[in-house]
Amino acid sequence: MVFQKPPDGGWGWVIVVVSFITQFLCYGSPLAVGVLYLEWLDTFGEGKGKTAWVGSLANGIGLLASPVCSICVSSFGARPVTIFSGFMVAGGLMMSSFAPNIYFLYISYGIIVGLGCGLLYTATVTITCHYFDKRRGLALGLISTGSSVGLFIYAALQRELIDLYGLDGCLLIVGALSLNILACGSLMRPLESSDSPPPEKTCVDKVPDQYFVYHEKEKTVEENISILEKGYVVEKSANNMPDYKQDSILNKNVLSSINVNEKDTYKKKVVEQTNFCKQLAKRKWQLYLNYWEETMVLFKNKVFSALFVAILLFDIGGFPPSLLMEDVARSAHINEDDYRMPLISIIGIMTAVGKLTLGILADFKWVNTLYLYVTTLLMTGVALFAIPFAKSYLTLAMLSGTLGFLTGNWSIFPYVTTKTVGIEKLTHAYGILMFFAGLGNSLGPPIVGWFYDWTQEYNTAFYFSGFCVLLGGFLLLLAALPCWNACTNQSSKLPPNAYTYKVASSA
Repeated sequence: MVFQKPPDGGWGWVIVVVSFITQFLCYGSPLAVGVLYLEWLDTFGEGKGKTAWVGSLANGIGLLASPVCSICVSSFGARPVTIFSGFMVAGGLMMSSFAPNIYFLYISYGIIVGLGCGLLYTATVTITCHYFDKRRGLALGLISTGSSVGLFIYAALQRELIDLYGLDGCLLIVGALSLNILACGSLMRPLESSDSPPPEKTCVDKVPDQYFVYHEKEKTVEENISILEKGYVVEKSANNMPDYKQDSILNKNVLSSINVNEKDTYKKKVVEQTNFCKQLAKRKWQLYLNYWEETMVLFKNKVFSALFVAILLFDIGGFPPSLLMEDVARSAHINEDDYRMPLISIIGIMTAVGKLTLGILADFKWVNTLYLYVTTLLMTGVALFAIPFAKSYLTLAMLSGTLGFLTGNWSIFPYVTTKTVGIEKLTHAYGILMFFAGLGNSLGPPIVGWFYDWTQEYNTAFYFSGFCVLLGGFLLLLAALPCWNACTNQSSKLPPNAYTYKVASSA
């Protein structure tokens, strides 16, 4: 499919609005799962590590399935994927209201809702990148604030709904709200060229004609010729026979010739079907090999390789606060009367501010987006190290705001990926990176919960989290240094359309 040049406006702003609303509706509850986490602890009486799997799966499973999500969006388009995923998210939330135990929530809330969110995230990011080029950083920043605003609103909304209707009623109402994603998906008009060439043949269409199963017209002609020839021979040899004997012999020979031809036709069909299957299998295998070859080419880019390690470590260490901060405050024996605003809501609103601010900064030519991303990683690591020293609501609120703002680096992550591998390989590369991000999201909260179950305090857990994030940031900084790029560029070439980060005078 040939796409038009990104309009950087027009219907693209409608895409931004509906993508914002989509992320608001689908990620509001999973990101504000910390409110539900406390209720599930009290309801099912399981350990913190086991209960944390519900929220970590909801936020991680969609990212783990990013390669599959990318294939779905590339194959079917953003609109159908969004509509289908809206049903998944709404259905999973409503099913969770009937959960008899924590294991049921692993499936309904963790896997079904999480996979729907992953499909929706990939669809909204992909279609936004198609509609914007020069303003891509701003557009991605705007749509990604949808999830942050959802976190801010849903944290208070779910707490209020729980007080009014209980946990089950809360999940039913939130699931019903998610059905509005269907209306948003219907407005995601694909950006296609009106004068684009006809679509390229699929693998099956490209198979040479001689391998197709059966050409009816050609076979009919061959059979007719064969029948006529054999009939002519019979007629010539039967000239001296009586008429009734000639007719009988002629009919028998014609029938026998037809039977022989049917056997030959059947054998030809079997041979042609076998050849067709062989050709199709070869082409499918070649596509599989090409996918892995392209993947290996991506990992030859040192910045891309460091990027996948950094995003894995960042999500292992940086995601748990958004899920566990409320329990951190309760474990620190902070009086609930001191709560002027839920800590998760503070994280949510500051994440929205961070996404928008960092997205705007990414559009300035004098800003090196990779170094900007590395800076947010290093500052996040320092903030995580400071959590064990927070003993009051005010201190935790300040750290929550700082972590929320720095977590806004999600808005520039697609921008960094695009500049690293090129827009042509964005879907492939982004799917791989989101897989590792999902792995980190899935492992981070349970690890922190296990640390608490083991030590009965969160200090060791957040020291570990801060170390992971700092390590990822330093590795990415090392890969982006000009001296490192100079050494690697001499020994190997980067793939076409790749972007090499260099320290500019304005960076």
